[in-house]
Amino acid sequence: MTKWKKQIAVFLTLVLLLASGQAGAFSGQIIQRGAEGDDVIELQSRLQYTGYYRDPIDGVFGWSTYWALRNFQESFGLPVDGLAGEATKRKLEQASKYDEAHVKSQIRKGKKFTYYGGAETSAQSVNTPTGFSQNDIQLMANAVYGEARGEPYEGQVAVAAVILNRVASESFPNTVSGVIFEPGAFTAVADGQIWLTPNEKAKKAVLDAINGWDPTGEALYYFNPDTATSDWIWSRPQIKKIGKHIYCE
Repeated sequence: MTKWKKQIAVFLTLVLLLASGQAGAFSGQIIQRGAEGDDVIELQSRLQYTGYYRDPIDGVFGWSTYWALRNFQESFGLPVDGLAGEATKRKLEQASKYDEAHVKSQIRKGKKFTYYGGAETSAQSVNTPTGFSQNDIQLMANAVYGEARGEPYEGQVAVAAVILNRVASESFPNTVSGVIFEPGAFTAVADGQIWLTPNEKAKKAVLDAINGWDPTGEALYYFNPDTATSDWIWSRPQIKKIGKHIYCE
């Protein structure tokens, strides 16, 4: 094979890998209890990123990883089997980020850490409201910033309150990540703005909502009347308007 043909072959291989979603991500193997290695490290990291796994990332697929995976599958409408197959891995990739270099550097240092916060410290534990992880707070801040960074502060707290109201409702997933990544629930997830870096104002809005401020009057939905295309959302009983958003039951 000539040099240029070899180069074309390498290029096509890379294109195929990228198209299949395998480059830089999970291998093609089903990941199950008892497995060890890089796939499990990525699995635990992504589960921790979305708030389902709160134990150390150690690359060993034990019972805590198994139950975290089942809870993730249930929240995202996947078959609940505790196996990380193709559909589950793709959903994890859509719902999380994975910084392999950061995770493995922390493991080499022997640190117990949360994905968002780096090395876990007592200060973080003290500052985390009861019932919420650092991941929960970060995800909510991402959602608030992605959905409402142009809104008045009350409107940002309102978006956080809607997320909390959904978590508490039997009609929605019972975790922060499950609510935020429920298909079609939030525009910021659909258009990728969920991954913008939130500012301190968005984080403060989340904490204010967690601490009991609900400007919406227990709303479960909101929409922008200038851009809404769904007839259904207009049928919901309206509670109040804050900024550009109308909040509904």
